[in-house]
Amino acid sequence: MSVTNGVRAGGPAVTQQAVAAPQQRKAAWWERPALFRYGFLALILIVWEIVGPHINPIFFTYPTKIAVAFYDLTASGDLPHYLLQSLEVMSLGLLAAIVVGIPLAVLMARIRWVDWSLDLPINALYATPLVALVPVLVLWFGIYLKAKVIVVFLFAVFPILISTYQGVRECDKNMLEVAHSFRSNEWRTWQDVLLPFALPYVTAGVRLAIGRGLVGMVIAEFYTTITGLGFMITRYANNFEMDKTFVPVIVLMVLGVSLTAALKRLERRMAPWSHANR
Repeated sequence: MSVTNGVRAGGPAVTQQAVAAPQQRKAAWWERPALFRYGFLALILIVWEIVGPHINPIFFTYPTKIAVAFYDLTASGDLPHYLLQSLEVMSLGLLAAIVVGIPLAVLMARIRWVDWSLDLPINALYATPLVALVPVLVLWFGIYLKAKVIVVFLFAVFPILISTYQGVRECDKNMLEVAHSFRSNEWRTWQDVLLPFALPYVTAGVRLAIGRGLVGMVIAEFYTTITGLGFMITRYANNFEMDKTFVPVIVLMVLGVSLTAALKRLERRMAPWSHANR
């Protein structure tokens, strides 16, 4: 008798069906995540559309009116113009935060005297309400692109720094010992062990940095020159044009969700070994 059909010693038969792993049950249509995700969004829009017209238009609006305003602002060229200005500030500030935050976090996690020296200043800056520093930064660096990029950088760098630092500190010590046994230098240890292990932490920090960076970008545009989506918000809000005021707000929401979703897809491609992606 074969092993797959039974056991000779009088024990219970071990069939192929018992050995095979149980197949996963196919989810029903009402159990799909997309149904809840987009269905709940549709419910919010429907309720908003019903309730919105009954509220004073000076203070509120509703989706169809926002859609018309979105079309008008796009057709006139105002929305693309200000959106490109905001994207320039956001991309430069976030890129600077990534370039500075990741190497500095690895240095702090690997070299104790760097950690001891920078721990207090970084914690102090992270605990400081950065909104209070924006007028000072504008005074120091002017009202143009440089000041806005610095504000976005300060808002975005700390999540990247703290999350990457935690990821490197939690690196498996056995992996480091194997790297040292193969006589890997510090740079090779960074490249082959530390950064791959900490990559899920890095992407988590960047996802947090995207949201904080968008907040910093809008605040900087409130305080600086008449550019960007932040200027659109203040301009139309001061004129009580709520339909046009909501257009840049929703664009910022879509921008944040899109960047976060793109980063999640990139993480799944770059770190398929991550437990969160299994």
